[in-house]
Amino acid sequence: MAETGEKPAMVVGIDESEHSFYALQWTLLHFFSTPAPLFKLVVVTAKPTPTSVVGLAGPGAADVIPFVESDLRKAAVRVIDKAKELCHSVPDAVFEIQEGDARNVLCEAVEKHHADMLAVGSHGYGAIKRAVLGSVSDYCAHHAHCTVMIVKKPKQKH
Repeated sequence: MAETGEKPAMVVGIDESEHSFYALQWTLLHFFSTPAPLFKLVVVTAKPTPTSVVGLAGPGAADVIPFVESDLRKAAVRVIDKAKELCHSVPDAVFEIQEGDARNVLCEAVEKHHADMLAVGSHGYGAIKRAVLGSVSDYCAHHAHCTVMIVKKPKQKH
């Protein structure tokens, strides 16, 4: 948790999805819209490793790794740039791109920043899709050493 004399940290995990940006906007509205917010904002996105995207199957796979790495880096920078635009009113916000699986990256960010809270979006997957893809929010709720807030985007009413 936060050291004496400094604000506690809140880590917000984001990716390229509209659900994660909704979670960031919701968090900004509810926790960072006052002149003196209670938390220091830390926005984190995970960049997958090239080998986790490509796999190392067959000849020539190693040749594409630098291109995949470049594309993954550009995508992560786009995510952080969009977050910076949304967070323009939070002057001391910190933005990080960390390589690895999002579940581990977010839990490690909580530890690194001694965060009191982690905010993540929910994609709203059903049980089967969640079991196949894995749920970052579910993993973090069970493994992060802080309060975890899962922000769900309201469903559109017809």
